[in-house]
Amino acid sequence: MAGWVRAARRTMASIGLVAALLTTAACTGGGGEAGLGDDGTAGQGVIGEAPVAGEADLAASPTAQAIRARGTLIVGGDENLPLLSQRNPITGSTDGFDATLGKMLAKYIIGRPNVNIVTTTPETREAMLKTGTVDTVIRIYTITAERAQRVAFAGPYLLSGQAIATLKGTTGIDDPGDLNGKNVLAVAGTTSVTALQQRAPGAKITTYGTAEECVQALEQGKGDAYVHDLTVLAGEAQLDEKLQISGQPFTSEPYGIGLKLDDGSFKQFINDWLRKIQADGLWQRAWQQTLGTVVTGEAPPPPQIGSVPGS
Repeated sequence: MAGWVRAARRTMASIGLVAALLTTAACTGGGGEAGLGDDGTAGQGVIGEAPVAGEADLAASPTAQAIRARGTLIVGGDENLPLLSQRNPITGSTDGFDATLGKMLAKYIIGRPNVNIVTTTPETREAMLKTGTVDTVIRIYTITAERAQRVAFAGPYLLSGQAIATLKGTTGIDDPGDLNGKNVLAVAGTTSVTALQQRAPGAKITTYGTAEECVQALEQGKGDAYVHDLTVLAGEAQLDEKLQISGQPFTSEPYGIGLKLDDGSFKQFINDWLRKIQADGLWQRAWQQTLGTVVTGEAPPPPQIGSVPGS
């Protein structure tokens, strides 16, 4: 029963967040920028102005040609990450920064934002890329040199960092050193675990399969703190009034678009697309309409393509 009540509360909070996103997107547009499409989908104005690849661009990538022939881009992702990629309970679309990038990439390849999101987790994404189950993974996928031995990364397309979430009212936990001797929750298979081992070697780490499970465990008193990427925690805190983000991010996490290893032409194709949407200001507007509704200030400068080891 408690789980059902919590799920219902989060669903209602999601509806509220979606409404806020829709309102903000509509209000942030200037100079003719609507921010919304005819169906009310957040980010549709950005997608409507997104570029479409020319024949010469497509000719350089057999993978892109195959996706255009299929008519759908298959993205390994998630539909339960607020501000990044979340199913909109009002419109049925998937909204957020990652979701908007996926739609813009699909439009670039196919001419229309046709995306099929296949749910992936940190433990399944590499296998899904290797087997060709998905074309790309756009799901807060941190680029590391070690991971780049198994998958290819376009980008980075966004910079974040590991941060600490606690229950509201918790004090004395503001930086990694404060986690030593504490029970800390993290998602299995993520860089959160590595960051904790390096920065808080005295912490007792308990892992779960999803961010949702970590939040639930924190609320049940199974941990003193929960560590994850700031982008994830910001969305969770927006939906859950019991959470607070403590301190500042203590790592730098460059997110990349995961691709099948050794498909260099498709990686170059996507990197060229990223440069185009950055130069056109579409990346910045997508950020403002999603993450920018919670994170204060102007959109940060897009990260330089190929600027981190493994990219």
